[in-house]
Amino acid sequence: MYHVIIPARYASTRLPGKPLQLIAGKPMIQHVWEQARRSAAATVTVATDDPRIVEACKGFGADVVLTRDDHPSGTDRLQEVVSLLGFDDATCVVNVQGDEPLIPPALIDQVAANLLANPSASIATLSEPLNDPAALFNPNVVKLVTDHQGFALYFSRAPMPWCRDAFAESRDVLPSEVPFHRHIGMYAYKVGFLHDYVGWPASPLETAESLEQLRALWFGCRIHVAEACVAPPAGVDTPEDLARVRALLENP
Repeated sequence: MYHVIIPARYASTRLPGKPLQLIAGKPMIQHVWEQARRSAAATVTVATDDPRIVEACKGFGADVVLTRDDHPSGTDRLQEVVSLLGFDDATCVVNVQGDEPLIPPALIDQVAANLLANPSASIATLSEPLNDPAALFNPNVVKLVTDHQGFALYFSRAPMPWCRDAFAESRDVLPSEVPFHRHIGMYAYKVGFLHDYVGWPASPLETAESLEQLRALWFGCRIHVAEACVAPPAGVDTPEDLARVRALLENP
């Protein structure tokens, strides 16, 4: 059994009021909630710091929690919510981003099953093969490497693994024998880990890369990574992304 929590902030530099932007007559957060409800999650709860999002969620029947507005990260917000909901330390929770209106329910189920199947892991997440050289060298695309059991060794915005000889000759084609992977930012956590996480200081690697999951690795936690069972659609970060998703859902 597991639970889904959907963090949804009103403030967004590139798209203010993003969770309430209408898509096919519904606010974006409703689309995310409906997709999560199609998963096997026992409960689906929206977590927000804005009363406007609370009212919208109540309007379509979602469980919603109003959190503090001073959390430094989404993980901190998640920890407040699991505390408010009274989940015990062994409970599995999946963080589904509030700007993923097309998120496949199968991915939500997969990341939860991944954590439950790997009891030594504190976190489970997903990846997909990366075959595009431009994406490998793009710092906005997070890359990862794992060991032979699928446990994360590192996450980075830099290209990795670095193929010394191949890249010395050309960076236009990726070596076919090397496993390159892009990180998919969906996580399943054990509640006990979340309580530990908020008490740890940010690590130098986390600060340098601006990647929260590096704090977990820094403090010795294990993160298990599975290859996504279906290709995840892109989320909504910009007005252009919003127009693309509107076109998909308004003109099926």
